[in-house]
Formats: sequence, structure tokens, C-alpha cells
Amino acid sequence: MGKVAVGAAVVCAAAVCAAAALVVRHRMKSSGKWARTLAILKEFDEKCGTPISKLKQVADAMTVEMHAGLASEGGSKLKMIISYVDNLPTGDEKGLFYALDLGGTNFRVLRVHLGGKETRVVKQEFEEVSIPPHLMTGSSDALFDYIASALAKFVATESEGLHVSPGRQREMGFTFSFPVWQTSLSSGSLIKWTKGFSIDETVGQDVVGELTKAMERVGLDIRVTALVNDTIGTLAGGRYNNPDVVAAVILGTGTNAAYVERAHAIPKWHGLLPKSGDMVINMEWGNFRSSHLPLTEYDQALDAESLNPGEQIFEKIISGMYLGEIVRRVLYKMAEEAAFFGDTIPPKLKIPFILRTPHMSAMHHDTSPDLKVVGTKLKDILEISNTSLKMRKVIVELCDIVATRGARLSAAGIVGILKKLGRDTVKDGEKQKSVVALDGGLYEHYTKFRTCIENTLGELLGEEVSENIVTEHSNDGSGIGAALLSASHSQYIEVEES
Repeated sequence: MGKVAVGAAVVCAAAVCAAAALVVRHRMKSSGKWARTLAILKEFDEKCGTPISKLKQVADAMTVEMHAGLASEGGSKLKMIISYVDNLPTGDEKGLFYALDLGGTNFRVLRVHLGGKETRVVKQEFEEVSIPPHLMTGSSDALFDYIASALAKFVATESEGLHVSPGRQREMGFTFSFPVWQTSLSSGSLIKWTKGFSIDETVGQDVVGELTKAMERVGLDIRVTALVNDTIGTLAGGRYNNPDVVAAVILGTGTNAAYVERAHAIPKWHGLLPKSGDMVINMEWGNFRSSHLPLTEYDQALDAESLNPGEQIFEKIISGMYLGEIVRRVLYKMAEEAAFFGDTIPPKLKIPFILRTPHMSAMHHDTSPDLKVVGTKLKDILEISNTSLKMRKVIVELCDIVATRGARLSAAGIVGILKKLGRDTVKDGEKQKSVVALDGGLYEHYTKFRTCIENTLGELLGEEVSENIVTEHSNDGSGIGAALLSASHSQYIEVEES
């Protein structure tokens, strides 16, 4: 019996040793995987680095590209489009003005009653209309007839005492957020449709002409005085409320910037110099690129797989459309190479753009002790449950790296504009205020992103200069901004002034 007992004891001891070895091996394996996760995060953080020296190089490169784009067409990655807007609103505008904002699957019609310096915007009304999908790929006439009919119905609801002066034509600003080759303040030909629209016969046509013909067909007499994009609208809205506004930046799904240039500083402008001496430039800054931009393997892969490879590089690292997707790509690498979510890669994690920037923002702003929001988002969006606190902390850190890079590069771009205008230094005893109007969902709703932009501007400009640089939220540039531009470029201004 003794031999059996000893044998059993030996077998048991061996089993215990084997089990212990398995546990140790598992721990070593899992600690090896965890080390790989942290190595991926660390490498990504280093590649996304935006020290002040690098940001200054980015700002300088932005200024150089701005000069090149103003010198000649095609001279730069920045288009630097002449908008023909040479009079921004002052606050003195009076009367009733309309705006049409077409930028996607919905459009808005607005009516704004302006009362001059004292009362400013007396009243504004608007209506949002969705475009039936079949009209987005149908004929040009069908689309513009639909818009003109909705506009006519809206005009018919003008209330008592809210009409244009007798003998005067109604005037309207038209915000058209698609690529357009601007030929005058109130005309521009469509370069291409985006955002799900595909009507070949409109391409190359003057979009104001198309709208005007449609309004004539429904018996509506409105003159389109200004064709603008949402960034120029934001600049107009900002200037209306604050005369020190010099530039506008949109940080939303996409990104763009516009600013007020001195007309004589635009070599490619061959027309008469405007009376105001100013000209608003639509930079199309999403297309900026420079060897100084901190790009990673994830950005390069995202760009290569995008609909426009090699284009909009700046936009792809700073705007709301892409930030969440960059986070997803890094998480995918962690899942693939470090089994971050276990032995299998979660199927949902393979879907491009499933993780949107609002989800990322919610996780980044999670202040609960167990990072409950992060856990909930992973479960709801990616169907990943049972995440540990240390995994959640890695995800918050990852969101922080992506958002910080985007915000700091946005700030460098703004400094590039201020530099071009000579407003990045303090002149002898001169205290000129420079205000930058900002709008867009990313800027408005992603608090840490917004705060990081403001802090980085302070770092880049230094204490003395940044006292005179202000960022302001300018709301609804694409709507009210367009109405204000139709007022500041009204055909009746000369009459009133004389």
C-alpha cells in the first residue's frame, strides 16, 4: 500500500507543478501581451508628438503655403480661393434678408430681420427640409425645383410688418457646401457633388443660375446676392458681433478656414481692387500637408484606403470625421498583436468608422472611478464586454493622444494664419486685438479638444501676444452668416448711403 500512496503523491505533486507551470506560463504570456499593448501605445504616442518646436514648423509651413496659394492658381496644396466677399457685415445693416443653406441631405431656409446697430437681429425664423433620396441622384431641375418650392412656401409665411420695402426685391445669401469654382460674388460653377449627391448634369453649371431659374419657374422673385460656404458665413457672423474678427475656422466633421486678406497682397487677383481694400480668402486648409506633420502608420493606412488618397491630409488628422477611426485602427492593432480583447479579435472592431468621434469624446471625458462610460461604449458599439479597469485606462489614454495631436495641430494652423497677417507679435506699444471665430461640432462639443486648442495657442504665441488673441464661438455661420452677407452686399446699399 505504501508504494501506491507514494506513487499517488508523486503524481499529485507532478500535476500541481504542471498546473503551476501553466499558470506561470499564462501569466508570462499575458504579461508579455500587456507589455506589447503598452509598447504599441508608447510608440503611437511618440509618433504623434507635437512639441512646440514642431508646431512652430507647422505654423511656418502653413504661412509659406498661404503665400504660394495666393501667388498663383495651383501654386500650393492650399487652394486659397478668392471669395469675392469684400464687405463683411458691420452691424449697421437693416432690413429683411433670406438665407438658403444647402450642405447635405437637409437644407434650411432662414429669414432674418436686422435692425441696425441698436437692435441687431430683431427676429429670425427658419425651417429645415429633408431632401428625398431620389432627388439626390435625379435631374438638376427636379432638385432645384424642390428647393425653390420649399423656399416659396416659406416666403409666403412672412408675418405682418415683416416685409421688404415696397419696390424692392427680396435678397438672399446662398450657402452651398460643395466644391465650387467661384466666378463672382453671386456665381460659381459646381466642381463635383459630394455627400451622396450625384447629378452629372449640374457639374460645371452655375449653381446660382440653376436656383434662379427654378425660382422663376415657381414665380418667386428673390435675388441671390452672395454665394458662400459655411466657413465664410462663420467669418461674417463673427465679424457682425465683433469688429476684431480676422479669421474663422470650422472644426466639425470636416475642417476649413477663411480669413480677411489685404487685396493688394493677392498676386493672382487681376481685377480692380475693392473699395474696402479687403478680400476674404477661403483657404480650403483641410488639404494642407507638410513634412512636419506627425503622421503615423495608422494615418497612412487610413489615407490609402480613403475615397481621396493623398488629399485632405490635414483634415484626416484633425477633424471629427476621422479622429474616432484613428482610435479604432490602433485598438485593432492591439487586438491583433497583443490579444488586447482576448484570443479573438472582436468582429465589430474590424468595421471602418464604427467608432465615431462623439463616442471617443464620451470615453475621453469619463471621470467615473471605474471608467463606466468607457465600458458601456465598448459594449454598445463594439460588443466587447468584461473589460478591466487597466484596459479602459489604456483606451482613455489613446483617445487623449489622438485628440491632443489634432487640437495642437489646429492651433498651429491658426498661428500660421495670424503670422501671415502679421498678428503673431506685439508691435511697439500697439495692442491690436485679433479674434478668431470658431464653429463646428468638434469645437463646440469636445471640451478637452477645445481647451487644448486654447492652451496651445497660449504656448505658441507667448503670454504677451496671447493676451490680444481671442477665440470665440460663432454659431450658425452657414445660416445667419449667409443672410448677413446678403445684407452687407445688398444692391440697395449705395441708395441708402447716398
